[in-house]
Amino acid sequence: MGIKEANIYLDNQWNTYYAGQTINGRIEYVFDSPKKVRGIHVKFKGEAHTEWYESKQEENSDGKTESRDTQHTGNEEYFQISYYLLGSNQGNEIEIPAGKNVYNFTCTLPPVLPSSFEGEHGYVRYTVKVTLDRPWKFDQETKMAFTVINALDLNLNPSYKEPIHIQLEKTFCCFCCASPPLSVDVQAPVSGYCPGQVIPITINIENKSNVQLHLVKILLRKVVTYRATSPSTATKKTKNVVLTVQEGPAPAGTTKNWNLTMEIPPIPPSNLVNCNIIDLDYDFKVECVVSGMHFNMGGKKYITIGTVPLVGMSGQPAPGAPAPVPAPAPSPAPQPANGGQYSPTQPAVLPVSPGQPAQPYMPSAPGGGDSAPGGWAVPGAPPTQPPYQSLYPTLTQPVYKESTYSARTIQDRGDSNHTMIRGPNNFAPYYPTYAAVQPPPLPQ
Repeated sequence: MGIKEANIYLDNQWNTYYAGQTINGRIEYVFDSPKKVRGIHVKFKGEAHTEWYESKQEENSDGKTESRDTQHTGNEEYFQISYYLLGSNQGNEIEIPAGKNVYNFTCTLPPVLPSSFEGEHGYVRYTVKVTLDRPWKFDQETKMAFTVINALDLNLNPSYKEPIHIQLEKTFCCFCCASPPLSVDVQAPVSGYCPGQVIPITINIENKSNVQLHLVKILLRKVVTYRATSPSTATKKTKNVVLTVQEGPAPAGTTKNWNLTMEIPPIPPSNLVNCNIIDLDYDFKVECVVSGMHFNMGGKKYITIGTVPLVGMSGQPAPGAPAPVPAPAPSPAPQPANGGQYSPTQPAVLPVSPGQPAQPYMPSAPGGGDSAPGGWAVPGAPPTQPPYQSLYPTLTQPVYKESTYSARTIQDRGDSNHTMIRGPNNFAPYYPTYAAVQPPPLPQ
């Protein structure tokens, strides 16, 4: 006897928002019998957490060496917004009737937040949790994660327009005689890209040596530094390969010219702004594998992954003014209960005030398309209007795609054993991608 269903719906189909925007949503309960509660409580939270273990060899009192694991953790909270949709924590019991009951909620995100991130030893995560506050019984919680994007505009830093240029040269010794050099020249047009874009790469080989160059590998790597504050200050750095492209060979005495491409997958933007316990960077690494007992050649340059692609370098007009601090922008609004129309320049309006029962059914959205579960968003519609869109009128709207980096679980240390997870438990953020926006051509 109790809850048959408990579902959370937000007002866009990808559950993706930019820092500073307003989230509208609702909780839908289906009870198989009347339910007595003190209230219904909603909590929005943004936080970062790091955690890893390190083994150390220590000598015990008997003089024997033992392995001891030390847990390192770090925590950071960015905001917490909570209030009662119904009742209060000190009010009288309220009886909710059997059947379907729907309650609305809303939350305006702070204007500066780090982008959602799921990593090997930590995360930046945003969640909404709705709790049935029940007197004398355990509370029943329903939780869901959503994505927050902090816009990283590549147009605002001139260094992102600088080309990537890696030059490598090596001579090889054989019987005390040095051979002529092997020269490798690798170029890409700029240092800043967005997911969905394709990086054009040129590789020029001049192999005057007597050693064969077997392979040239180009790697895009994610470099993450995790910080812990307990039991003491500690750091852990990981380097993971996101993408690899390769070409070869270049035999001794030959010249080769290769053109390769590398498509950026949906990955989090560089520099988790306002996060002090996780640093995120990317590098562009070149590895040259040579024959024999000789050491390989290599070099790297940092590359920036943004959320707003470079414009004005490939036939697109540049913005007329610097970008202001991102301000709240409208989210796609639910269809008004009275059948009226919303202006696209106005924020979404809930059918009733937060905390008041909503209509269980809402009409289909304009255009005749079916609504998403709960009737809030039109399938195929952009999840939210990017706050920078007005600065770049010719820039196409991004397509939001799910990252390959996901959480093991979104249930954390603050959740009870009775927490119901909605959406995938191994939540993966969605990031804006710009496959239609071509980067500038390679330098001549």
